Amino acid sequence: MKLENIDELRVALACADTGSLTRSAQRLHITPAAASAALKKLESRLGVRLFERSTRSMRITPGGELFCQYARRALDLLDEGQAQLHDDGAQLVGTIRLAASSDLTRRVLLDWLDDFLQEHPAVELQLAVSDTLTDVVRDQVDLALRYGELDDSRLVARRLLTTRRVVCAAPAYLARHGAPQHPSELARHECLSFMIRGRRVLQWPFERNDGQEALSVRVQGRRSADDAEIAHRWALAGHGILCKSEIDVHAHLASGALVRLLPDWQGITMPLHAVLPSNRFVPARVRALVDTLARRFEASGMGLPGPLAHTGGPASLPSSP
Repeated sequence: MKLENIDELRVALACADTGSLTRSAQRLHITPAAASAALKKLESRLGVRLFERSTRSMRITPGGELFCQYARRALDLLDEGQAQLHDDGAQLVGTIRLAASSDLTRRVLLDWLDDFLQEHPAVELQLAVSDTLTDVVRDQVDLALRYGELDDSRLVARRLLTTRRVVCAAPAYLARHGAPQHPSELARHECLSFMIRGRRVLQWPFERNDGQEALSVRVQGRRSADDAEIAHRWALAGHGILCKSEIDVHAHLASGALVRLLPDWQGITMPLHAVLPSNRFVPARVRALVDTLARRFEASGMGLPGPLAHTGGPASLPSSP
């Protein structure tokens, strides 16, 4: 299929947004008849019905949903290409679709993202916040932030920093129950759990700082959530002991709202990656956000000692034209 008129794509996207040919035509400053004709031509070329239409309403089909996702991205790239021709490409434009975990987003990213949007007023952000692992290819995400090593060769990634899980609790909990002196004592405490990749995390691994001993403790507790940020709030309220990425609890450890436990032991280390689908053009706005996040993490002091590195394995981010 060969597209002959890019305005047909704009009509389809307007219809997807408004659910109305009349409102779409008003948005695009054309007549409803012209909008209807453009949509019919596009559907004819595709061989697929994009919208179910009646005299009073129109509803996008599953095929229309899929096509419009790609059409929107294509037009975003064209708009960005035009912007790069002016002002030496200084202004970033378009939409960034970012996926990140709940606690990382709320505790760390929100202020940084606000600063980025203020610096680049022509950029729009669509933020997907979830502790469910995002498929950046299937879910049409421009950028995802993921903890852990990557084993998918389709992906490109940049390591933003390396962190570790730390065990902590609020002073109020410790006043009532005391602080464990050895990881094995956690089995007798009220521990707060949450879901990672669809599984409740009840095995907490540890290694002694001197490297002489390693063990894994199965914990228990009355409170569990599919949102790690809720477990974080429970810890702040004194309801139990939390094992969490040091990035997520960094501010509350610094303020004393949470107290780090088991100082002679460390939890597992894990990298935080900025992840994108492979073999794709990376828009300048996405690359700029990744660079901004890398600088902010490096300056934050939240990661383990060592230089900021790109991943070995998955390729680093491809350059923009």
